[in-house]
Amino acid sequence: MGVPSDEVVQIRLADAAGDPAVVTVSCPDKTGLGCDLCRVVLLFGLSVVKGDMSTDGRWCYIVLWVLPRRGWPVPVPWDLLKDRLLQLCPVAAPFGFDTADLAAAGLQDAAPPAPRLFLLKLYCFDRMGLLHDVTRVLCDLEFTIRRVKVSTTPDGTVLDLFFITDARELLHTKSRREEAYDKLESVLGDSLASCEIDPATEDMLSCPQACASLTPAVMEQMFNTDLIEEQSIGTRGDNAISVTTDNSLSSVHTLIQIQCGDHKGLLYDIMRTFKDCNIQISYGRFYATQNGRCDVDLFVVQSDGKKILDQQRQRLLCCRLRMELLRPLRVALVNRGPDTELLVANPVEVSGKGRPLVFYDITLALKNLQKRIFLAEIGRHVVEDREWEVYRVHFGEEHDLSSTMRSKIVGGVTSMLMGLE
Repeated sequence: MGVPSDEVVQIRLADAAGDPAVVTVSCPDKTGLGCDLCRVVLLFGLSVVKGDMSTDGRWCYIVLWVLPRRGWPVPVPWDLLKDRLLQLCPVAAPFGFDTADLAAAGLQDAAPPAPRLFLLKLYCFDRMGLLHDVTRVLCDLEFTIRRVKVSTTPDGTVLDLFFITDARELLHTKSRREEAYDKLESVLGDSLASCEIDPATEDMLSCPQACASLTPAVMEQMFNTDLIEEQSIGTRGDNAISVTTDNSLSSVHTLIQIQCGDHKGLLYDIMRTFKDCNIQISYGRFYATQNGRCDVDLFVVQSDGKKILDQQRQRLLCCRLRMELLRPLRVALVNRGPDTELLVANPVEVSGKGRPLVFYDITLALKNLQKRIFLAEIGRHVVEDREWEVYRVHFGEEHDLSSTMRSKIVGGVTSMLMGLE
């Protein structure tokens, strides 16, 4: 097998403050690689302001100009970013072979095993912003939150159950667990009563799936695409979205042109949609203008290597892209019995991964609004053959919220998730 090289991923830091860093990836191609790379860039708190990508189906070359997002709390760990991007890149085949030859011979590297799941159990004394502070520590440690169950007792004691995986795959070691304990204690201080990290058992694995169902009214509000389209009619200016196809400019590719307003994770949303629809990008350019607009040109083919000639499929793809850019996340504030519940939903990739940092953004927005979280959970639901990750937050005694405060909560959470703050 080939030997991974540092030259597969190169990062050139900005020459001056405010200038973008340049991330270059040159490696064998694989399905969904662009989506995977953009996901990591989003996870590290970076915005893509310009991008170029090309592939011949065997080798790809991707260049991303990136800037740290405004308000990101820590410096970007560029060396760690490089390592994480390098892990996503297929290893080059030895001289005289290509990846197709290796795949046919069954000699390609096997898919990595699923990361081990652990249960982090925290007992804390409640205070404003507690859940966000915990979430921030977990993100800094490179823990991925797979599921969460948070409950608060009347006496102000909080039990947090986080089902997590470790990007470094070291959480089974004593030193890694002690690192987590120390960082949580340093941030939470006297609010932390106890902390435990244990491997998740089979019973625990099934427990996170047992989340409350969504009512028909909530399903209609959050997932009815006709209703969402109707609400967006009349959108003008910075929020207008245009998605068109053109088969006249290339004999072998379909050109897809997108013009839309920028938002956090925009390029990830585009790449994720193409990955889910099994559309391959042969060449593409992305550019974010200073007035908040984005222009995207993508030359694509179907999985069979041919242009998209079927007009019905063209229309479906354009509608799907438009919806993913219009509402990449769904946010609603609903009444659940006597309580008020905040719901946030995002589509799950075909690989099973959810969108990065959603829980981080939700808890940060609520901390900024000085709203205490009484209960919280993350679950997954299938709606019309698509899997969604659904975040639920209860506000406890503050169920009687004014219309002004309800608007502030929905607006604040949406702005944080979309990077519009």
